Amino acid sequence: MPVYITRTAHYLPFEAVDNVEMESVLGMVANKASRARALVLRSNGIKSRHYAIDRTTGLAAMNNAQLTSRAIENLGLTEKIDVLAAGTSTPDQLMPSHAVMVHGQLGWPRLEVVSCAGICLSGIAALKHAWLSVASGGAHRAVACASELVSPMMRAHHFEAEVAHQVKALEKRPEIAFEKDFLRWMLSDGAGALLLENQPNRDAVSLRIDWISLSSAAHELPACMYAGADRAAQSTDLQGWLTFTPEQQQAHSIFAIKQDVKLLNANIVRATLTEPLSALVKKYNLKTDDIDWFLPHFSSMYFSEPVFDSLQSIGLPIPRERWFTNLTRKGNTGAAAPYIMLDELFQSGRLQRGHKILMFIPESGRFSSGFVFMEAC
Repeated sequence: MPVYITRTAHYLPFEAVDNVEMESVLGMVANKASRARALVLRSNGIKSRHYAIDRTTGLAAMNNAQLTSRAIENLGLTEKIDVLAAGTSTPDQLMPSHAVMVHGQLGWPRLEVVSCAGICLSGIAALKHAWLSVASGGAHRAVACASELVSPMMRAHHFEAEVAHQVKALEKRPEIAFEKDFLRWMLSDGAGALLLENQPNRDAVSLRIDWISLSSAAHELPACMYAGADRAAQSTDLQGWLTFTPEQQQAHSIFAIKQDVKLLNANIVRATLTEPLSALVKKYNLKTDDIDWFLPHFSSMYFSEPVFDSLQSIGLPIPRERWFTNLTRKGNTGAAAPYIMLDELFQSGRLQRGHKILMFIPESGRFSSGFVFMEAC
């Protein structure tokens, strides 16, 4: 059964924060300006982003469930929904699941509720569940949503214990490690939502989902982005937070989000784009002329050129004028980014019936990726 995206929406908290304001909102660790900040911002190309932090109090003004609910409410739903599928890498708690907290926030009647874990790909996993639910006939309408609330995790006070531990150990330059500081200048908050139905809009454009493909390269590569863990000694394996004492968790900022930048740069394009998309080109006989819009989820504009080169190498040289990204204006909102990007294109008036869209969503957690192919109708 065909499945259509009939409505799109997103929510970004407060006014945009520019590069100059960032550190005043997130705070200076140990009252010192970050040495990594300028380097990271120059590389990622992001000019503005949104944080759910109240600038007068320095505290989060909402939790992730509330943030997600606002995006869903922006869909303007009046119909009965059969399935709610939610993805995020930053739930408000370990248990219960993020999706049931969103359901509770919305106050909807009883329905099927599914949470998808992961990082950037968790939102597309939620979309795939919603799509399959409607395609199977098990649901008439499903809402897929994705969100990230990372700013509270990146506030300076979370790293004070680590710096104090370094001072106590008489380190010459006490500061948080680059793999932690790096992501403070990369990630931001936001949420997006999509309504999926078994019938297209009568008087407006809809998007028919033709296929969704997800894959993982974890069989050949170690974890690259992680939180609630640290590298095990003399190993690429992760040591989970339960194996650390509370004192060790604070001293090493175990719950901080960390990125192995060298591992990322060496593998992200090959493992999440070149290899899986090459197989999909053969499977679906994809050609450049089949694609009117290419929506890549970039974590950084640094990867724009490598992605372009990768597409050329597999015989799918999509011209830059067909690319659509809002990274520099909306920031890297992780799992929510593809939803926010699709909503912006959907609402722009540039999408016409017959246009075909290829979305590319990489995840550096342990090198997974997703592709979504849709046609406007």
